[in-house]
Amino acid sequence: MKSNYFNLKNNLIIALLFSAVSILAQKSETPDAVYDLGAKINEMTLTIGGVLVVATNDGLTGIRPTQKEPVFVFNTFGQLKPEETEFIPGSPYIVVSQGANSKFAGIAKTKRAVIDYIKGEVIFNSENDNWNQIYTCNIVLPQNKLIVSGIQKEGDKFEKMTPKVAVYDLNSSKLDYSFFLDKPGRVGIAKDFSVTGTPLFLKNFIIIPTAQGLIAKSHKGDDLWECKIKGVNWMVADESEQEIYGFETTTNGKNTRIHKVGNNGAELWKDDRKVQGNVSNFQILPQGLAVVSDKNDGGSNSILATKNESEIAFLSAATGEDLWEKAPKTKGYVQHFYVQDDGILFGIQQGGINKISFDGTTLFKKPLKTGENIMIMAQTPQGLIYITSEDANIVDLKTGDQVWKKPLKYKNSAAVASTFDSAKNRYLIAANGTIYAIDASSTDISELANVKFDEKEVANTMEMRNGNIFLSSSQNLALLDANGKQIFQEYFKSPGQSGFIKVLSGVVAVASTALAVSTAARAGMNRTNPYGSANDLDNYNDYGKEAKRASDMFASIGSASFAIMSKRFKASAATENSQFILTKLDDGVGLVKVDKNSGKVTKEIILNDKKPEYQIDEFEGFLYYKANNSTINAYNLK
Repeated sequence: MKSNYFNLKNNLIIALLFSAVSILAQKSETPDAVYDLGAKINEMTLTIGGVLVVATNDGLTGIRPTQKEPVFVFNTFGQLKPEETEFIPGSPYIVVSQGANSKFAGIAKTKRAVIDYIKGEVIFNSENDNWNQIYTCNIVLPQNKLIVSGIQKEGDKFEKMTPKVAVYDLNSSKLDYSFFLDKPGRVGIAKDFSVTGTPLFLKNFIIIPTAQGLIAKSHKGDDLWECKIKGVNWMVADESEQEIYGFETTTNGKNTRIHKVGNNGAELWKDDRKVQGNVSNFQILPQGLAVVSDKNDGGSNSILATKNESEIAFLSAATGEDLWEKAPKTKGYVQHFYVQDDGILFGIQQGGINKISFDGTTLFKKPLKTGENIMIMAQTPQGLIYITSEDANIVDLKTGDQVWKKPLKYKNSAAVASTFDSAKNRYLIAANGTIYAIDASSTDISELANVKFDEKEVANTMEMRNGNIFLSSSQNLALLDANGKQIFQEYFKSPGQSGFIKVLSGVVAVASTALAVSTAARAGMNRTNPYGSANDLDNYNDYGKEAKRASDMFASIGSASFAIMSKRFKASAATENSQFILTKLDDGVGLVKVDKNSGKVTKEIILNDKKPEYQIDEFEGFLYYKANNSTINAYNLK
């Protein structure tokens, strides 16, 4: 490796001694904390709350380098498979599952536990509450509730055999109320009351979807109503909570049926509405219901097979009928979907952007052709900027007319980096080693510079730093002045293309890390958009907005753990002026901390491992390194 510190050749003795002191100051081989977990480490997960959760042969352990002892140790269920541990997005909770799911009592015991990894507490354990079987275990946010269904070994012999639902408060870890889904000891033909989907928790009541229909209970567990709509998987309520939409995936998984009921259980549509594919986006609007569903051919080669593409429909909230005479053609999967004042804007993964009004009129003069993989669609003062792996442009959001005189085109690039230079009033885009500058006023495009990275890497990050342009990839970084002249360019050789596990940063992609959700949740499952719609078009380069959104969301829930998460997202990253690179050093494989403003290495940590496994928390500024099969070393990177 090329040294960025010093050159000892021909130096005086005093300089040699000074340099030796500098080496000791720069290298950090003594960890700040060591955690011997006493069992083989299988996996490490850095949570958005800043706790490293380690899966071992004994169970789970949570560590935070500011504490000498683990935050928690959960060995009650023994070793867990990866699929038995679920990190609930946007929360401090882990749901641990063990045992096969069964809707029939007595066949197989199932166990569930919920861990608050920030508090370090097990706030629910089915074993402690005498649950013999758990059918479903759902955390509901922002209400901060846990809803469990299954068979509980309490009461008389009939109660011990009757499906039951219990609602727990996660803040206090106490039971709010519970109720049976069927009358214990009921005489007659056995009925299947298995819970078929995620319950909907509303202000005044809760709805449980079952194989017998929807069952509504008060927050004390009192009976309210039942509806015969069966097999619902997930539900959404409008803002007033007067109207509820239920989504049922058909048995073959190729279609979704949408049902509508009132808050009294009455069916509000004469017939359900069937859409092809699985619903991936759903939003209730004053003008109607926006629905995106994704179709899949299932691998069939038949000419009659379903096309792999999305469908966009706009339904009447009153009747469920399609309000558009002709749905817009997608010819691919909807990658971006945004609701605006005058209509719906969408971008297709295979290329193409269009906009349609709520009455079904196409707003763009013609569909906009773009390259594949639309990485960015965002609002700018000049219009909608889009950046794909092949081209970029800004278009008028009303008409679809291009704002730039011509689109910027480049050869398909593995990564594209971009930023806005406010001092020069220009957009900067880096693709395939070329940096393009687009004047925001004149829209003139010029090639500002060419930057060739080693190991055939291309820049995947670009930012403005004090008027200079910073570029980086996994093993390379460079700083250019405003005119494109190189200030520095540094390369750190990788230990081998497959010889290491790359860092999973705790700060990258704030929005997706903090708010990542399942397909159904993205579609709108069990939420009335209390924090603003996920279908709002973001402003270009406004990463702070996403971090604030996450912080505000956590703060609104009102528990100590969520308050800690809110504070974490409100703060700037402790390492925002540095980049961490795993490289081959003179003394072995290690991690270097490189200053983004100078390109100088400010810290080296030798990991003594050709294939190191590690995680970096860039918010707090810590490195977690798997030192051996049972030990985690933590280093302070500040």
